[in-house]
This record gives sequence, C-alpha cells and structure tokens, in this order.
Amino acid sequence: MAKKSIIARERKRERLVAKYADLRKKLKEEGDYEALDKLPKNSSKVRLHNRCKLTGRPKGYMRRFGINRVTFRQMALDGKLPGVTKASW
Repeated sequence: MAKKSIIARERKRERLVAKYADLRKKLKEEGDYEALDKLPKNSSKVRLHNRCKLTGRPKGYMRRFGINRVTFRQMALDGKLPGVTKASW
C-alpha cells in the first residue's frame, strides 16, 4: 500500500488537470505561452502518473482494469473480475 500522502498528491494533480484543461487548451491554440507559464505546474497532464485505484501502487499498472498486476492476479484468482480466468494448458 502506498503512503496516503502520495495518493492524495496524485488525486490533487488529477483535480488540477481537470480544472485547467480547457484554459490550457485555449492558451496553447492562441500561442500565449507567457500566460501558460503562469498556470500551476501540476495542472499539466504530463505530470500525472497512473496508480492502482485500490492500493496506490505506481508500478505494474494495467490500464484496462485500473489496477496493478499484483492486485489483478489476486482478484482474478478470487473470481472478483468477471470474464477473467487463469490460463492453463
């Protein structure tokens, strides 16, 4: 489990990106880079990092499910993910 402060920081970034998305797009189209530079750094989409929605783990993230590989495997074995079964041949 990731530290609560790290998870909170990432959620704060997500809110800032959503808040300034339209303004950033408008400023980029106009070419007003001075005004764009005055916006908060964390309002840039590039600064976001995918994290597991359940544990906050930053590595091994599976975009399709929104969770990391460890959590995915455990949930799949427990039958909590519909349509996902363990391969055996």
